[in-house]
Amino acid sequence: MASEHDSVAASIELLWFRPALGKRGPRPKFTVDAIVAAATAIADEDGLDAVTMQRVAERLGTAKMALYRYVPGRAELDAVLLDRAFGGPPRSPARDWRSALAAWALALHERSLAHPWSVTLAQRPHVPGPGELAWYESGLDAMSDLPLSGGEKLDVLALLAGHAQSMVRQRAGGSQPEQNLAAQLGPVLAARSADYPRTSAAFADAARDGGRDAGLHFGIDRILAGVAALIAERTDSART
Repeated sequence: MASEHDSVAASIELLWFRPALGKRGPRPKFTVDAIVAAATAIADEDGLDAVTMQRVAERLGTAKMALYRYVPGRAELDAVLLDRAFGGPPRSPARDWRSALAAWALALHERSLAHPWSVTLAQRPHVPGPGELAWYESGLDAMSDLPLSGGEKLDVLALLAGHAQSMVRQRAGGSQPEQNLAAQLGPVLAARSADYPRTSAAFADAARDGGRDAGLHFGIDRILAGVAALIAERTDSART
């Protein structure tokens, strides 16, 4: 069984240096891209737990052992699977950092929502691939002129990504979690509103002003407002 160190090294090799198959021997029947496409289709249809080397092999019409010529194992397959799901970030027309980062977070949410299982992979320890690093580069470029340290800029991206992806967990399958919760609690709150007056009032208010399931935009706005406040604080300090 490969060690964790060996698995990381193999993932780096596969993501970044894509080892070329030898010229000798039979012509390759498959490609890493074809294997990842099959795994992606399985994950989209039946969830991440359904993705096994055996299941991928069956989808491609081959034996499981034939896949190891291209992908060393499941951990390495997951690394490429995640990077393909992320893809590269879209170009943002926004010129100011705040609009650019908001667009960045919304795009990441949309990309993750297309493959909800990618959130599980993203939150596990993993080797970032070219696609994921392109997201880093795009987000950091939007903050290039801000008076933040490199670590703080990475923390901003982590906060935005964490929020966007947590919303994917709630919305996977097209559900509206707050609306669903309100429907489930409706009879309870109607009967017990005196016991939970603030909760009853909050749900009723959200229904009236269309504030349900607005957590994605609310969270992004609040994160960026916090960054703006930090920048203003530092600018003021520099002037005194």
